[in-house]
Amino acid sequence: MPSPLVTTDWLEEHLHDVDIRIIEIRGKVLPPTEPPPHYFTDRAGYEASHIPNAVFVDWQVDIVEPESPSSDIASADRFSELMEELGISNTSTIVVSDDAASMFACRMRWALRYYGHENVYVLDGGWTKWRAEGRPISSETPQFARGSFVTNVNPNLKATSHDILQGLEARSLQLVDLRSPVEYAGETSRARHGGHIPAAVNLPRKTMVADDMTLKPVAELRSIFADLGIDLSAPDTVLYCNSGVSATYGLLAMEVSGATNLRIYDGSWKEWGNDDSTPKAT
Repeated sequence: MPSPLVTTDWLEEHLHDVDIRIIEIRGKVLPPTEPPPHYFTDRAGYEASHIPNAVFVDWQVDIVEPESPSSDIASADRFSELMEELGISNTSTIVVSDDAASMFACRMRWALRYYGHENVYVLDGGWTKWRAEGRPISSETPQFARGSFVTNVNPNLKATSHDILQGLEARSLQLVDLRSPVEYAGETSRARHGGHIPAAVNLPRKTMVADDMTLKPVAELRSIFADLGIDLSAPDTVLYCNSGVSATYGLLAMEVSGATNLRIYDGSWKEWGNDDSTPKAT
């Protein structure tokens, strides 16, 4: 499978393959203009009905480091323990689905790739498309034998605030901000300070999502990137959002469109915007 995306047709055909593990990672994020809380996990929805054989991951708890103010990725030990509990091994083919136009699924995919597991795919359209098409569903929680998952960190997929400061000074970095236009402009913020990282281009995630919650076709994506001056051949591109979730959707969209050398700033605006010392623009 050359694409990081799989279709609902493909997954239904392979639902019962012994080496496939399906992860559902469901929830929602409210706009920053709404009163808090803004972040929700939908475990109850999963328990009521989900794709057969799918296991559940809580995007706010399971794959983040406890007490991290910017929801940084879980430690290697914490991550590998979760994968093994879910019956996932280094040899597994993983398909991730969500009900948020693949935003959480892309975060899960990035986390797996960061820890060295490249055999992971996103279900294009996710649970929303699967359900709309009347495909099989289940309320049973599957039980798998414990897996064997050894992490192998890929540092090329993650950027730090120090990396960005160095890149800004050297003018060697392409920055892409996946937040909403009002957040980018500093009109509202989930952090103490508003605005954006200087030189960052605003690419709101929703502009890349089709009506059926799938990723827009490559030709449309490339047109969007070109209109914004985003260079798919840039030697170093760092994407960020509020806490490194929406940014992973942009990474997938750019990857599908032919870009390489893409990194996620995991701390994102929750780290940058809460640091009084970092430069900010509006």
